[in-house]
Amino acid sequence: MADKRDYYEVLGVDKNATEEQIKKAYRQTAKKYHPDLHPGDKEAEEKFKEANEAYEVLSDADKKARYDQFGHAGVDPNYGAGQGGYGGGFGGMDFDLGDILGSMFGGGFGGFGGRSNPNAPQRGSDTQASVTISFEEAAKGCKRTVDSMRIESCPECHGSGCAAGSSPKTCPECHGKGQVTVQQRTPFGVIQTSKPCAKCGGRGTVIENPCKKCNGSGRVRKASKLDINIPAGVDDRQIITVRGQGNKGVNGGPAGDLNIVVNVRPHPIFERDGYNVWVDLHLTYMQVALGCTVQVPTLDGKVEYPIPAGTQPGDVYKLRNRGIPNRSGMGKGDQLVRIIVDVPKKLTDKQRELIKQLAIEFGSTEGLDEGKKSIFGKKKK
Repeated sequence: MADKRDYYEVLGVDKNATEEQIKKAYRQTAKKYHPDLHPGDKEAEEKFKEANEAYEVLSDADKKARYDQFGHAGVDPNYGAGQGGYGGGFGGMDFDLGDILGSMFGGGFGGFGGRSNPNAPQRGSDTQASVTISFEEAAKGCKRTVDSMRIESCPECHGSGCAAGSSPKTCPECHGKGQVTVQQRTPFGVIQTSKPCAKCGGRGTVIENPCKKCNGSGRVRKASKLDINIPAGVDDRQIITVRGQGNKGVNGGPAGDLNIVVNVRPHPIFERDGYNVWVDLHLTYMQVALGCTVQVPTLDGKVEYPIPAGTQPGDVYKLRNRGIPNRSGMGKGDQLVRIIVDVPKKLTDKQRELIKQLAIEFGSTEGLDEGKKSIFGKKKK
């Protein structure tokens, strides 16, 4: 990690750059060092990979925040793993608003958080991760390994929260009932109510000798790797849900889900429009005037395409079924080729003379020579 360059330096932006500025800077850098433009150039290949890595971090709000705070260590997949909990002062425990309100209001709000019995099975919460893929991988689908953090049962105590050789004890306050009876004097007399036991949290048991790894919670936060299939046609910022790969449930409850945000790197040549793909094709005015056959880049490689004579700047040609696969399985989009005519900025004397002769043939010599009528209808001085 020490040898890595600063990601902002790699893309040539500062820390206050907007998402759009980062995206634009990546496209320029990726186009400059794209392997297709520098075949066999190892240095360009390394800089292209470096730009991809920088964009993967800076385009993700969560990763960018960690990078800004901790540098490269903050986006290391193993960062925070095996420490008994990210922000470990709570040992990886989840808190429920219903528990708090139940304690404050004598149990009357015990169902507020979706449960009243702390010993009942509880579904684990969902977790989130992100993955960055290339434009081509999004179009064709791919397999990737995703790094995430999730809560699992403590491997030392197997979820009991107790140190080895010990077990939970009956709560001496509520005698295992999980509820205590309280009396309150009111204008209407003495009212007797029940509320969760404050000592055991309504569980009926207490842990006298807690497990040191999980601090008695029975749960730890752990780094996880998961191989997933990313379907063809996925778009930037779409979410793929993997069932049962989130935080583990409590008291035998099911696990939550893992929601994976897919970030698609912009392509230096192609631009997505729904399921269609746009590409700009640069031609000379001789090619568009006379017509030609050119190699057009597509997601499936270069294909030959005939450009008819008289093609105008801005004309669009359609290559059917050369776009993005529809995720519903209903075919593919098209590739739209936009014609850009490049006008030479410098001409030799011979080239200039030939163009003048061509202009004479077309009868459009206005404004070409001094003393002649200009294209605005006035004599030149």
